[in-house]
Amino acid sequence: MKHVALLVAAALTGPAALAQTDTTQAAPTPLTFYGFVDGYYGYDFDHAATHDRPAFLYSHDRQNEFTINQALVGMRYNNDRVRGAVGLHAGTYVSANYAAEDQVLKHVFEAYAGFRPFKKAWLDVGIFGSHIGFESALSKENWTLTRSMMAENSPYYESGARFTYEAAPQLTLTGLVLNGWQNIRETNQAKALGTQIQWKPTEKLLLNSSTFYGNEQPQDSAIRRRYFHDFYLTYAATSRLSVAGVFDVGKQQSQSRRGYDTWHTGAAFVKYQLSDLFSTTLRGEYYYAERGVLINNITPARTDVDFRTSGGSLNLDYLPTPNVAVRVEGRYLRARNAIFQHDDGFSRNYGNVTTSVALSF
Repeated sequence: MKHVALLVAAALTGPAALAQTDTTQAAPTPLTFYGFVDGYYGYDFDHAATHDRPAFLYSHDRQNEFTINQALVGMRYNNDRVRGAVGLHAGTYVSANYAAEDQVLKHVFEAYAGFRPFKKAWLDVGIFGSHIGFESALSKENWTLTRSMMAENSPYYESGARFTYEAAPQLTLTGLVLNGWQNIRETNQAKALGTQIQWKPTEKLLLNSSTFYGNEQPQDSAIRRRYFHDFYLTYAATSRLSVAGVFDVGKQQSQSRRGYDTWHTGAAFVKYQLSDLFSTTLRGEYYYAERGVLINNITPARTDVDFRTSGGSLNLDYLPTPNVAVRVEGRYLRARNAIFQHDDGFSRNYGNVTTSVALSF
């Protein structure tokens, strides 16, 4: 009878005890760790005797070679009053895009500290991702495997101070004071300014406007001010179909004449979810730079030729789990001038195929 009484008591108290346990949840830890690795193989058609892709491409910039675009580990802290992050990375993207940086600092993906000066605002100081552009340095976050020409030739990262204010649940405002246009270490005595406005009027539509203003010439060179604006929108038309449009325009004071050298570039993306595991994205893009300003040379001469290139890409993505992406992409570019090096000389046409397996945690 004693055993029976114990069983009855356990049966009566068990549900209450379980209910009490379920409602008592541990608070989320403010410290988190993260990582990312993107292994890839690319092949360029009619390529020359080199493993390098065109000089204006920085991500997945090697061909006919199995290698790592980016391997990243880091940690972040956020208790809703103070926050910060430290991340280190390496890979062919780092070698190409950080070539001008200090040999130690080039391996810093992000490193910043921040706090809330008041409710709904953050002030961060250090190295962080760029406020410009639709595409980020982490390939798995992007709709396409390779980056558009506009993304490759605008900042992926910045160093400085960033003030972010949530004016409303749908509207975020950001102001920045920066060392410059994608440089960790300062190159002159001037500072650059940036702004960002992100507005999400509905769950389906996002509008972004980002600006940059500064002098990006070395200290021993004449001042040439740069003005730049980036605009993009994303729209989820249906549960399966999403579209995005991006347009950038920039002007920089000319070295060889009065006035400005101008560049503008645009891209359109159409993404379709084929099934729970498969999706595809079609991209069309163009890039125009007067005398090749910025994309070929930050101080072009009067006699330099214009850069005019357009093209498209199509990729297929397979996500067997949420943190793994298996991707393949075909890409074609055509330039007004013969700028692409082939095995038999230079050509106006360029094509490649890139495959990738990316893991995030």
